[in-house]
Amino acid sequence: MAGGAFTSTGGETHFEAKITFTVIISCIMAATGGLMFGYDIGISGGVTSMPSFLEKFFPEVYKSTQVHGIESNYCKYDNQYLQMFTSSLYLAALVATMFASSVTRKLGRKQTMLAAGLFFIIGTMLNAVGNTLIVLIVGRIILGCGVGFANQAVPVFLSEIAPTRIRGALNIMFQLNITIGILIANLVNYFTAKIEGGYGWRISIALSGVPAAMLTIGALVVYDTPNSLIERGQEAKGLAVLKKIRGVDNVDAEFEDILKACKVAKQVKNPFRNLLKRHNRPPLIIAICMQVFQQFTGINAIMFYAPVLFNTLGFKSDASLYSAVITGAVNVLSTLVSVYFVDKAGRRMLLLEACVQMFVSQMIIAVVLGLKVQDYSQDLSKGFAMLVVIMVCTFVASFAWSWGPLGWLIPSETFPLEARSAGQSVTVFVNMLFTFIIAQAFLSMMCHMKYGIFLFFSAWVLVMGLFTIFLIPETKNIPIEDMNEKVWGQHWFWKSYMDD
Repeated sequence: MAGGAFTSTGGETHFEAKITFTVIISCIMAATGGLMFGYDIGISGGVTSMPSFLEKFFPEVYKSTQVHGIESNYCKYDNQYLQMFTSSLYLAALVATMFASSVTRKLGRKQTMLAAGLFFIIGTMLNAVGNTLIVLIVGRIILGCGVGFANQAVPVFLSEIAPTRIRGALNIMFQLNITIGILIANLVNYFTAKIEGGYGWRISIALSGVPAAMLTIGALVVYDTPNSLIERGQEAKGLAVLKKIRGVDNVDAEFEDILKACKVAKQVKNPFRNLLKRHNRPPLIIAICMQVFQQFTGINAIMFYAPVLFNTLGFKSDASLYSAVITGAVNVLSTLVSVYFVDKAGRRMLLLEACVQMFVSQMIIAVVLGLKVQDYSQDLSKGFAMLVVIMVCTFVASFAWSWGPLGWLIPSETFPLEARSAGQSVTVFVNMLFTFIIAQAFLSMMCHMKYGIFLFFSAWVLVMGLFTIFLIPETKNIPIEDMNEKVWGQHWFWKSYMDD
């Protein structure tokens, strides 16, 4: 392949690029934003099942969990304030991401990640020392601002800096770090729950400062993306960074591709209004639907409240946290499957296979709970309990190599440059909105719907499968600035939106 040229075969285009040390380190450092997000997801569920934490902040829940027969097995954790502790972060994140769009566009991806790191540090400090529920919720609101900024900037950063042929694998490092964060949180909770004196939960929360510091330091040392630099008028610096991250001197073809995209982007005065233009509707609709579907698989319900869920099923406190560690480990290993296959098998295959696996596993969970777990008694033998854990792990595995990482990857790679920051903001906004809804409603839903909640989620999985078959196109090996022409313009349904 000639320097600076590109090859195109079967609709797939490859600009010349080496997999450089700079790209790998940049992606690792940026993806720690996912580590912070994942750690918080895991910590929230574990801490809210610790008796010392519940006794201090939620005495009514503590009483219902300690005295058998007061509350239904499905309702013992149903408390709106407890749910607000978890979900306040996501409410703050969906508001923060709308401001993060402007910061990302005007100051760059790097500065947005730096702001996220600082938010994380401040929020962690408040949560670790808080003695009232108000202080805890304020801390989580500040953490939510960090989540909004990080989830806005990191996936776009990863998609823009990665070479086309491994863009999927490098972008999935964000989701991989989320799963690693969840696993680490579950391990931390397992050990801090054993600490006598009732302060183990403070240690769990305080350790959030480690990934927060990693993201802050990472944001200080990485280069901003060529796309962002050129979009902000720094063409010479953008070209220099492009050469450095690609490991070749002649990057003319890719540079021209970015310049052309930036020329269009500079003509856009209102990015959010621009999103509504006809040619931007396909990626916008896909992005919104993928975030709704991602939450209505039920994954965050399971990951937030895995320890609570296993307690409901009759596991003791230690056993429930141990089971959550197992699901966390499955989550990490299965995300590695996606890293390997996403740029080989493609996005659609992973999404469709997972729909089948998630549907079957949730139906089995629903049947077992329906037959064996009643309101005030449960006949869940060791064998059936293990079956539930295995099915939860099967569900988590399928999500982790599909809708988990691809829910972030596909929106971040399919919007044109002029709509990318605004599009990612809408993506994060919708994700956080429905994460908030699920976090706030799950325990109440479990109380009222009982085992039927898993039938509810499995019905959504069926809808997701049909949506994927007909409306989600394949994007592997397509340059990020060529999506309109090579993806949407070729799709049987979406091509009609490209006429403007």
